[in-house]
Amino acid sequence: MNSANLQIIEITEYETKYFPNDKISKEVEIILCEKYENQVDLDSPSYKTRDQWKLTAKGWVGYIPVNADFALKINPKVPIKNLFGMLEYAYNLKEKSFKFLDGLMNCESVDDFYNQLAESLAEKIIERCRKGLYRSYISKTEKLTYVRGRLKIPEIIKKPWDVKLQCTFQEHSADIIDNQILFWTLFHIGHSGYCSEKVSQIVRKAYHAMQGIVSLQPCTSKDCIERNYHRLNNDYYTLHQLCRFFLDNSIPSHEKGKNTSLPFLVNMEKLYEMFVAEWLKENLPPDLKLETQEKIVINKNIYFKPDLIIYDKTDFTPKYILDTKYKNPDNIANDDLYQVVTYALSKHCPEAVLVYPTELNNSFNQYIRDIKVRSLTFSLNENLEDAGKAFLKQLFS
Repeated sequence: MNSANLQIIEITEYETKYFPNDKISKEVEIILCEKYENQVDLDSPSYKTRDQWKLTAKGWVGYIPVNADFALKINPKVPIKNLFGMLEYAYNLKEKSFKFLDGLMNCESVDDFYNQLAESLAEKIIERCRKGLYRSYISKTEKLTYVRGRLKIPEIIKKPWDVKLQCTFQEHSADIIDNQILFWTLFHIGHSGYCSEKVSQIVRKAYHAMQGIVSLQPCTSKDCIERNYHRLNNDYYTLHQLCRFFLDNSIPSHEKGKNTSLPFLVNMEKLYEMFVAEWLKENLPPDLKLETQEKIVINKNIYFKPDLIIYDKTDFTPKYILDTKYKNPDNIANDDLYQVVTYALSKHCPEAVLVYPTELNNSFNQYIRDIKVRSLTFSLNENLEDAGKAFLKQLFS
């Protein structure tokens, strides 16, 4: 993003665009086809494409810095405001102390989306640094000229000539995983090349506030999950969920060496599934319970994992099996139909539902054997709360 000659091609997810023969170089073609086949389809110029490049975006949004001269920006088909709304639910960020929706009138693109999240995280880290980073006791072993903690007698006996003493002790330190997650994420955002100058300054300020106190250790999104929170570090929950989002959706560059720009890509299919699940958890009637990604074992080699199963709380019998499909087909694909019916049969569930973000041209509502199979819509094109209520009304009708 820093090159003066940088050419940025913009496309919307699930959109197909054609470009002149000289628009895309051989190097760009190789990188897109080898490294980003899950994000885009690229067809070379041929008679079928009228000697043009044919580029089709899949269910991802974000930014791909292919090389110093070429980048691809994939815009979401859903309103940016709803992208924030999905994120609030999917990453459990709906709380009074953190509101994405403030100031969203200025958010119109995926750039704004990334920048607002980065700014929010950096400002909250700066605020926490002012209060003091959370500290905990960690075990350390060092050779010292004085006694601290417990002496390691066997080590001392082995080397009686060594004047330094091997000691094991507890140190009250901020250099712990809770803070290392924040520091690593700031480092990651700072090297993304995707922030505006204003936001870059705030991110650098947060980074320098932690520098020298916390060591830079590589972290993953899994490190942000199921951490222990209590009254001394309660606010870290929001920080870690934001870090999880960035680490989930920022991937290593395909280039070797130090990079000035890293890919940022949101898997909209995964985000949609997480959003629907978390929205249902909060809004299902009290007599129903939701399970996500439950493992249905057929035998030792075969098992299924439906997206969502809704149970009756009274006797824990399955009432609905739901499978989210982030796409916009005219009709239900046969494979999707076979999949959801198989889930229902294996679980002895009377209803199977395929959930789409937009209404199908040909909706489905039929019995297959004893299974009622339907296609329903949890729309992303309108107010998400209204869309959710409309979805539940359809589901229970």
